[in-house]
Parts: sequence; C-alpha cells; structure tokens
Amino acid sequence: MTNAHSHSNRLDRLAIGLSGLCLVHCVATTVLVAAMSAFGSLLGSDWIHEVGLSFAMLLGAFALGRGVLEHGFMMPSAVGGLGLGVMAGALTLPHDGGEAFATILGVMILALGHDLNRRGTSHPFGRR
Repeated sequence: MTNAHSHSNRLDRLAIGLSGLCLVHCVATTVLVAAMSAFGSLLGSDWIHEVGLSFAMLLGAFALGRGVLEHGFMMPSAVGGLGLGVMAGALTLPHDGGEAFATILGVMILALGHDLNRRGTSHPFGRR
C-alpha cells in the first residue's frame, strides 16, 4: 500500500466516523426534543423540584459530614452548609424564577464545598 493510498484511507475512515457522529447527533437531538416536549410538564412540576432538591440536600449533608470525619477540616462543611442553607431557602420561594436563581446559587456554593471536601481527603495533613 502506498503512502498516498494510506493517507486517503485514513481520510475516508475519518469522514465515515464524522458521518456517524452526525447521525448520532441528529437522532439524539430529535429524541431529546421529543422527550422534552413529552416530559416538560412533568419535569417542570413543583413536586419534582422539591423532592429532587431535598434528596440532593440530604446527600450533600451526608457527604460533607463524612468528609469532616475523614479529614477533620471544617471549612468544606461550612461552605457546603451555606450552600445547603441557600438551597433550603429556595424551597420556600414561589416558583417564579427567583427560586431557580436561589437554587442555582446554592448548588454552586455546595459544589465548592464538595470540591474543598474532596481536596481535604487528599491533603497530607488531614486525618487518616
């Protein structure tokens, strides 16, 4: 096989691969849009938000508490606790957009707490 033929073969395989990715993208987009329209009212309902947020808060509190026991650093738990408090406050707000902002803010602060928690478990001065 010549070098030019090998290069052409690689380009053909790349083109076939890109065509396949295009096909997957088109089908997945169609399915996703159809699913969103079918499940949009279900996913947007108040009880889904309340149950999901409550579950996330319980899981977050458990993970942060466990981290303190593992590494002994309180800062991740304090930051994460602030995020949990903002998320809990979001549950009391009317579903008019303000609660979405508060939820997103709380989730971002909680994620920072989880990142600090993760870093604390690998810190050389943490409890082992």
